[in-house]
Order: sequence, then C-alpha cells, then structure tokens
Amino acid sequence: MRYCWILVTTALLLGLPVLAPAAGNVNGISAVVHDAVITQDDVELMTAQTADMIFRDYRRQPEMLEKKMNEARGENLKQLINRKMILHEFKSSFNVPDAVIDKDVERIIQSEIRSIYGDRMKLIKTLQARGTTYERYKQLHKERFLVDQMRQANITSEIIISPFKVESYYKTNLEDFKMEDQVKLRIIVLNRPRNGETNSVRAMAEDILSQLNAGAAFSEMASTYSQGSQKSEGGDWGWVERKVLRPELAEAASKLKAGERSGVIETPEAYYLMLVEEVKPTHYKPLADVRDQIEKTLEVEERARLEKQWIEKLKKKTFVRYF
Repeated sequence: MRYCWILVTTALLLGLPVLAPAAGNVNGISAVVHDAVITQDDVELMTAQTADMIFRDYRRQPEMLEKKMNEARGENLKQLINRKMILHEFKSSFNVPDAVIDKDVERIIQSEIRSIYGDRMKLIKTLQARGTTYERYKQLHKERFLVDQMRQANITSEIIISPFKVESYYKTNLEDFKMEDQVKLRIIVLNRPRNGETNSVRAMAEDILSQLNAGAAFSEMASTYSQGSQKSEGGDWGWVERKVLRPELAEAASKLKAGERSGVIETPEAYYLMLVEEVKPTHYKPLADVRDQIEKTLEVEERARLEKQWIEKLKKKTFVRYF
C-alpha cells in the first residue's frame, strides 16, 4: 500500500525502527459503511500525519511504538467510519446538486491555494510529491465541507453555559488556576569568559554592586552592562514563578522582599545581580479572570457530548462491516 511505504520510508530516513503495517485483509479494505469503502490506504494516509510524532516519542521502545501506531490506526479508522456515516446521512437527507456543492468547495480550495501554495501548479506538484492527486485532494475537501455542514445542522450552534456551571467547574478544578509564588524581576547578567579567567568579570560585578549601593538606577545599570537578552529593557524579566528559576536565582529571590536587591550571585556560567520589584505569594486566579476561559472549555465539552450523542444515533441505523 502506498502510504504504508510512506511510513516505512520515513522510518528509514530518520534511522528509526521499521514497523510492518497493521494486519488487514489482503483485499486492502478496512471497512465498508453502507456502500462506501474505507481502504487500508485511507487509514495509513491519515495515520501518516502523526506518525513522525509517534516515532519520536517511542522510537527506543519498539513494542510501545507498535502499540501506539496500531492505536492511532484504530482511532483513525473510527474517525473515517464516522465521516462515512455522516456523508451517508447527508445523501439520505438532502438532495443538493453536486454543482452547488462543488462551487462552495472550489471557493475553499482557491482560498487555500492563495494562502498556502500560491498557485494551482505548485499545489499539484506538492500533491504528486506526497503520492496523491488533485482529484483526491478535492474529494477530501468536499467530504470535510459536507461533514462540517452536517455538524452545524445537527449540533446546536447556540450553546448557553450557565453561571452555575461556570462556578461549579471553577470550584471543582480550582488547582488548575493555582499560581505559584511569583516575583517581578530585573536582572543584570555578566557571562563568564570561556577561557576560565573570571576575576575581571567578578570585579565588574562588584563594581556594579557598589554603584547600585551608591544610588545608581538598576534599570540604567542593566541597560549599560548586562549581557542578558533583556538588556534593552533594562534587565526587566517581568513576572516569573520562583520555581522556574535556576536554583541559585530561586534561592536568592526567596530571601528578598519587594524593592530589595541581591548581592553578586555566582553560577558556573555567569554572575547575576537581581532586583525584586514586586512579589505575589501563591494564589488562585479569581473567577472573574478565568470566566471566559471556563466558558470556552465548557462549550467545547458540550459540543463534544452533543456530537457523540448524534454519532450514536447514526450508528443505530448504519451498516458497517469490518475486514
């Protein structure tokens, strides 16, 4: 099968273990939904889209790699079956001329060509390199278009999330909105030279500290002397969780109050001087700040529930044969 060989070739190029395609019927058919055939090529093409990521994650675990690839094939077959069921439902429920559908699909394709490929010829060459054709590409777009239209027609677009649901979700998932200790920092960074001679850098750090003690502005000293990426911003690191700082900086930050400065902090790579501008202890984001985020999460969950309910109804009146 063409796309099985795509997976094999990818593995060889990356120096990864080569897996045999999932076992299937010798006729190359994975399933039939009413009169629509889903081939093993269809499944492998869909699986090829995530194969690289699976290879990267499990390339040193051959048994787990094979398991994850087969799980991906199984999930993709299920998605393809759902698509065929929805397409069959469309044909059974609506009598829309192909010319009308093709006009909308062509509009979508033209938009994609302009934004991604530039012109149709480049698209065709890209498809040929992938081992597929423009006709197949157009058919997939047509199927996606019809499936999207059916979803819109069968899944309520106006989903209302009540304040009670939002508040309940917030209380149940409070730990998701926890913010660890944060500090607003300015830092001066002086890198150690690679030749191992650090006395001059240490001396510069001590001189900068003396100027700060004499009243020099930390931001000006950072803009002048710092070698960190935030030099142009006066060494401004913004709000940072203490736990993400390297140990030496985290320890220093934990001992400083708002407005206080550190001494010279020494690490194997650099010398640092730190100013803690503000401190936020561990806290939870208030509901008002995350209400929109929660509503979107609940909308996604509700749409998924409604779609699953709709798919289950379709299954009850669909003939599916597996091979």
